[in-house]
Amino acid sequence: MKIVLASGNIGKVKEIRDILKDFEVIPYSEIIKPFEIIENGKTFKENAIIKAKAVYDKLNGKYFVLADDSGISVPILKNAPGIYSKRYAGDNASDKDNLNKLIHELKKRGLKRTKAFYTAATALATPYGVFTTHGFMRGEVIDEARGNKGFGYDPMFIPKGFDKTLGELDESIKQKISHRFKALELMKIILTTIKF
Repeated sequence: MKIVLASGNIGKVKEIRDILKDFEVIPYSEIIKPFEIIENGKTFKENAIIKAKAVYDKLNGKYFVLADDSGISVPILKNAPGIYSKRYAGDNASDKDNLNKLIHELKKRGLKRTKAFYTAATALATPYGVFTTHGFMRGEVIDEARGNKGFGYDPMFIPKGFDKTLGELDESIKQKISHRFKALELMKIILTTIKF
């Protein structure tokens, strides 16, 4: 079963492939030339739907298209960066730029650590409509980067119940507790229920 992923993010593609290992997951860039998708939704769910539908339409409905929109929210920062996680430090910001900006915002407020949570929304565009799921991972962010595993804000996020950041934890542990894993586990139910 082939599922086209509406993402070109290497870290995200690898993570989704690892979780959906019973399915053939390919980034849309392997089928068509990458194009700009304007993510102007107000929620993770809206942005995931926008991405899934944009690629689904571009592929003329020939494939089921899966999109994910995710990010980190810090309540003390009014839930920033939230849906702007990928471009927190600017439109062309790297993962490191975004991470450093969030660390800077914590230090500016004299915070060594504070509550935070990750959200992942997935959307699956199909001939039967669009299906969505959500997953969450709660914990804390710290004012430094520790570890070099994962991507994005992982080196500064400590999941609830752990004393290491996602950048330090083994990938197999992250896979079982992550927001994306939880959202995709729910999506697996949808994928195995609808007809391809």
